[in-house]
Amino acid sequence: MILFPAIDLKGGQCVRLYKGAMDQATVFNDSPGDQAAQFVAAGTEWLHVVDLDGAFSGKPENRSAVEAILKACPVPVQLGGGIRDIATIEGWLAAGINRVILGTVAVKNPALVREAAKKFPGRVCVGIDAKDGYVAVEGWAETSSMKAEDLGNAFADAGVAAIIYTDIERDGTLTGTNVEATVALARAVPIPVIASGGVGSLDDLLAIKAANEPRVVGAICGRALYDGRVDLQAALKALKD
Repeated sequence: MILFPAIDLKGGQCVRLYKGAMDQATVFNDSPGDQAAQFVAAGTEWLHVVDLDGAFSGKPENRSAVEAILKACPVPVQLGGGIRDIATIEGWLAAGINRVILGTVAVKNPALVREAAKKFPGRVCVGIDAKDGYVAVEGWAETSSMKAEDLGNAFADAGVAAIIYTDIERDGTLTGTNVEATVALARAVPIPVIASGGVGSLDDLLAIKAANEPRVVGAICGRALYDGRVDLQAALKALKD
């Protein structure tokens, strides 16, 4: 199982939100490039980056911060937030991003996801952010009437590389990932799933691994790494063993 350290960007800084609320952001590092370098030094094999400002505005807002991460980071990076057209996708992939994550646009323009997945095989992920099982969009500011499983199955044959599934009610709370919902999604949709939201300890990560669902291929960890609740080196070793 792959562990993805998370770097969430707001105003050029590395922050963590509480349940997706932009007015409840804690700044952990003023230098995204430095933060990426720290994660790489600890042995990470992937990074998960989100342009939070872009998720709300609908266009990239933290380009210089992302570029600093790419410059400092020799490992693959997946990026979400404000990516809503082919030109933006092409631009990020050309800049060195390995995989883009399409969230809001997956609900509002699913044809774009299909087009992008066909044009860039293995490099397009779908971000499914759910509240009470229903998909949230526009930086989690709006909850749609679509269930997470229905959205995932809409792309079952599209060639999507992975689904990043976030339980918004757990995100930033350190109360544990919603393993049950994550596994249920993985069993309902024939696409690899990456768990996100709520990791507060190594035990939480091991609980995801212990579910032993082959399509749950990774987990994202943010706040718990920043405040020392999870030691990245120890977690990487535990998830490999």
